[in-house]
Amino acid sequence: MTHPIRAEHPPARLARRIGAGAAITALALGGTVITAAAPAAADDSLFGPNVTIFDETWSVVDINAALQAASHEEEFSLNRHQFFFKPGTYGSAAGQDDPLTATGIINSELGYYQSVSGLGASPEDVRINGAIHVEPVRACEPNPWDCQQPGSLTRFWRSMSNLTFNPIQQPVGIDADRPFPSGITSPHEMRFAVSQAAPLRRINIEGSLTVFGRVGEYASGGYLANSNVDGTVVTGSQQQWFTRNSTVGTWDGGVWNMVFSGVDGAPAHDFGPIEGGGTGNKTVVDETPINRESPFLYLDGDDYKVFVPKAKADTRGHDWSTDASAGDSIAIDDFFIAKEGATAAELNAALASGKHLLITPGVYELDAPLHVDRADTVVLGLGYASLVPTAGTAAIEVGDVAGVKIAGLTVDAGLENSDVLVQVGPRGASVADATDPTTLTDVFIRVGGPWAGKATTSIEVNSPNTLLDHIWAWRADHGDGVAWDANTGDHGVIVNGDDVTALGLFVEHYQKNQVIWNGDGGRTIFYQSEIPYDPPTQAAYMDGDRLGFASYRVGDGVTSHLAQGLGVYSFFDQTINGGQDIRVESGIQTPKSKDVRFESMTSVFLNGTGGINRIVNDAGEPAVGSFASPQLVSYPPADTTAPTVEVEVAGAQANGWYRGATLTATATDDFTPPPAVEVRIGSGDWAAYSAPIALPDGDLAVEVRATDDSGNVASTDWSGKVDGTAPVVVATVDDEAGTVALDATDALSGVASLEYALWSTEVGDDADWQAYTEPVELQPGARVVSFRATDAAGNVSAIDSDGAPNPNEPSLGIDVSGDLEVGDEVELTGSDVPAGEYTVVFRSDPVEVAQAEVGVDGALTVAFTVPQVDAGEHTIELVGSDGSVVASLGVTVAATAASAGSGSGAAGGLASTGFEGAFAALGALALLVAGGVTLVIRRRAARA
Repeated sequence: MTHPIRAEHPPARLARRIGAGAAITALALGGTVITAAAPAAADDSLFGPNVTIFDETWSVVDINAALQAASHEEEFSLNRHQFFFKPGTYGSAAGQDDPLTATGIINSELGYYQSVSGLGASPEDVRINGAIHVEPVRACEPNPWDCQQPGSLTRFWRSMSNLTFNPIQQPVGIDADRPFPSGITSPHEMRFAVSQAAPLRRINIEGSLTVFGRVGEYASGGYLANSNVDGTVVTGSQQQWFTRNSTVGTWDGGVWNMVFSGVDGAPAHDFGPIEGGGTGNKTVVDETPINRESPFLYLDGDDYKVFVPKAKADTRGHDWSTDASAGDSIAIDDFFIAKEGATAAELNAALASGKHLLITPGVYELDAPLHVDRADTVVLGLGYASLVPTAGTAAIEVGDVAGVKIAGLTVDAGLENSDVLVQVGPRGASVADATDPTTLTDVFIRVGGPWAGKATTSIEVNSPNTLLDHIWAWRADHGDGVAWDANTGDHGVIVNGDDVTALGLFVEHYQKNQVIWNGDGGRTIFYQSEIPYDPPTQAAYMDGDRLGFASYRVGDGVTSHLAQGLGVYSFFDQTINGGQDIRVESGIQTPKSKDVRFESMTSVFLNGTGGINRIVNDAGEPAVGSFASPQLVSYPPADTTAPTVEVEVAGAQANGWYRGATLTATATDDFTPPPAVEVRIGSGDWAAYSAPIALPDGDLAVEVRATDDSGNVASTDWSGKVDGTAPVVVATVDDEAGTVALDATDALSGVASLEYALWSTEVGDDADWQAYTEPVELQPGARVVSFRATDAAGNVSAIDSDGAPNPNEPSLGIDVSGDLEVGDEVELTGSDVPAGEYTVVFRSDPVEVAQAEVGVDGALTVAFTVPQVDAGEHTIELVGSDGSVVASLGVTVAATAASAGSGSGAAGGLASTGFEGAFAALGALALLVAGGVTLVIRRRAARA
């Protein structure tokens, strides 16, 4: 069997706008023009011109004419239509056993943007004898077998709900005149051959339902919920179909991915290899974990109300009850009824005032997003009402509230790029109610098609516990403005909130991951996705170093997730990529974890080049060429392999000992989350390991084990000796003997050396370390002993010191008895002087006369010349390097007499020489005074 592609869809044309409230011109069975009566004025004023409400006063001919007139919209028309049937019976059942001869039946095809619903509280309140049906595109005349596509591949955007059908179907319009009409079915059978965005809800079919064309044309549907089909559902060429919370008689057919959740009468689960050969395509989930049916408009007597079903957990079968236990009825007066042309400001004002929104059919251009900030607000669209952001904003932003219900809306990306089109909760949203989840029902997104729309992300879900029920996010693969660099969009759906559930998730053709799921506790039942057709090259379609973008991407940090019934399809259009071999590494990319699970997955090669290398991560066969459709029943496989664990100990070593040690454990596993690592030292308790640990001292035996999330255990061990503690040194001072005795101990590796150094009075930086062998004798000039010990591991004790003061004060002496004279050569000696470097200063006024160095023996010997100073008492000071005076000695400098010729005395000489001698004496005195003045100046200069 050949399978569909969408490369050959013709370009769409924008249809002209028409007013549904005016007279409706329709094509009858044989092409005759029929004019139908306009709807009642009261209904027109309440719901606007695009809503038609039938009651039993309408003739069958007029009803058929109205339905058929609206069924001819083009694929990207801007017209929208909602038809309602009030409670009652419509059409005749007389010809039910022979449909081709039946008369007086309700009979019409259902077209684009056409929604037909009952206004009863139950589907059984509106009974239609006849059929409202969908037929495939008839591409080949007169032999439809020759053209299996597009078939039903483009039968989007149409729906029916809350109706009972006694199926009696006939061909309509030009189809009725064909030699082989498409619209013929078996008796008691109705055809609904659709693809995406074409749901059936609350439908009761008293017969059978076929969902593919008469000659097996391709179809890519579809969705059936809260419905009952008494007979057989025949799926035939449908690629995939999702049925939720319904009751069926029997089920027949299907191609790749038929999924049932909470369905009474569902076929047996057979996905994967079948015993005896072949493969099955059906995935059955016994109960739907959580669901909320769509809100709907109904009549309570003459009053319009909206019934909002409650969310329910763990359900199966259909449920049409509308009592208080099943949900809430909201009076129409509590709604703002929006009609085409309403602005964002008007809609937001209504929301801010506490109103719900009922958005009637039409296209609404919004220059700002709709702000839904009140819990439990209902926003209900009719007839594929479409929201178009025109200023690069979102169309809808839901606040951090719970219980919002949004249903029946289409959102078209505008020409200016929107970061997000529908945002459920602000980023970081936390408000949630698991029993009253915010719910999106039948919300359909388009990026491109009517025009070159642009949106980075179509739907972003930040609120926890959100429920997505039938979503189609579609980056257009055909239509106006469709190209890789025209209708741009990265992602269809991003889920950041925890505990979000998706029931029926269709996401297609985005340029990166179609879905990114970052929240924990997510659940998806049924996923259908075609990756983009139009990457021009492989280089343009790379996720870093990874070939292409996985369609369904679960974030690396996710710890729990379950997805069931997934199909990812590949068609890289060779007319765009020039025949290049473009690949996607895998259709699904996910952490490999026992609590992140996938069931019933398939990858399919539809046509074109390249394909999908793996189904999920590195598992599954390629879907490359020849309509390959490999399956994978479940992922991941059972985890029976223990993790790996390694230990590294780091630290300086000496003589077989670690001088302090740090243990680092590393554990890896092919599953996530990472293994839990524990450490046990010796016979101690196991302790959780999270970061490198400092090992204690001792001769150690260390065990390390790693346990993965499935309970598999791996272990390793390490042994070694650790001494990270320095030796202890004790000093004992014997004041009487003038000695310092040292003793060093080390409890682990032992003392390797003990050293000391002598200091004068305090410890310096540059020690002359000597090995200690016996008590250290204190010297007159060295009264402090520093000491340290080193153990075998290389630990060195902190330098400590001890000692005793010298019982003798330092003393000075000179080798001259009596007075000193200027110019005398003098030898200065000293004893008990602390070792060190000194300056010899002669003062009253200080004059440095010598430098001296004293050793540990405390002895000083230094020569100096008596400087030119005044006669009288002076002090010789020994000044240390820190400026302190260590010792001093008082001396007297005698006056110096001047000699004149050969005279024997100054006075005598002067007396005996007369005037000549007097002048000579005066001259000498002048020189002496001059010399004295010079000395004073020099001393002052020195002081300065």
